[in-house]
Amino acid sequence: MKNIVCFGEVLWDVFPTHKKIGGAPLNVALRLQSFGNKVSIITRIGKDTKGTEIADFIKEHGVNTENVQVDDALETGAVDVVLDETGSASYTINLHRAWDNIQLTETAIEKAKQADAFIFGSLAARDTTSRSTLYNLLKVAKYKILDINLRAPHYTKPVLNYLMEAADFIKFNDDEIFEISKSLGFESESLEDNILFIAKQTNTKSICVTIGSRGAIYYHDNTFYHNEGYKVKVVDTVGAGDSFLGSFINKLLKGTPPQDAIDYACAVGALVASHEGANPKIKESDILAFIAS
Repeated sequence: MKNIVCFGEVLWDVFPTHKKIGGAPLNVALRLQSFGNKVSIITRIGKDTKGTEIADFIKEHGVNTENVQVDDALETGAVDVVLDETGSASYTINLHRAWDNIQLTETAIEKAKQADAFIFGSLAARDTTSRSTLYNLLKVAKYKILDINLRAPHYTKPVLNYLMEAADFIKFNDDEIFEISKSLGFESESLEDNILFIAKQTNTKSICVTIGSRGAIYYHDNTFYHNEGYKVKVVDTVGAGDSFLGSFINKLLKGTPPQDAIDYACAVGALVASHEGANPKIKESDILAFIAS
């Protein structure tokens, strides 16, 4: 069992026909908790029904809610989600929500200090208060994992550079790493070349890039590990990358060899994409059977 802290947004994913509780840090936390880890989340909800429902949901799933703050003025976060014919999602993220106002507290600092891993995303740094809190927590965290989420217009080059340089491990998707590399003056069609460029530019030894249905690449200690993906019928892609990350970090922190870890994580991500919503329950036996098949 590992002690893991996730920082950032919790919100409602609002589809045309229904809504689901989500937010990348929460999706990652829930997947990590499902593997028996001790997981906490540092976030902020509104003093409203939607916030109460999220807090109850987090608690029911065993994630520590000690640092789920409540905002008296700002509403709980919400994102409008539209799926195309392939199940790929596009997002409209509402501004000035409670998770933009995460406060720096002594309990949050202590949680970050004690964690075996501190996982955070770039989206939570879009506004000044949560960004300031995050920067302070990064100063005390031991092992820092950055999940890049480029959601225009909610990011800037200086903030992304700061976060990447602070991280020990960075996770991108392929579009994201190409975009960021290009913004830093590097252009190559080779994914491996882009990974090596970012690793050198940010002094990061561990970089993982997901490539949708084509799997993922992991670079660690000058070695590349590949998985070419698993074929599934995609229902929607919401949360698939988050479950990939949670599964991958779970395996790596517990000493699983990188190739086995990336194979396992790609299988979990594929299984999530074959279900509706970001956090379907998936049995260990189903994961292993899927890999074996």
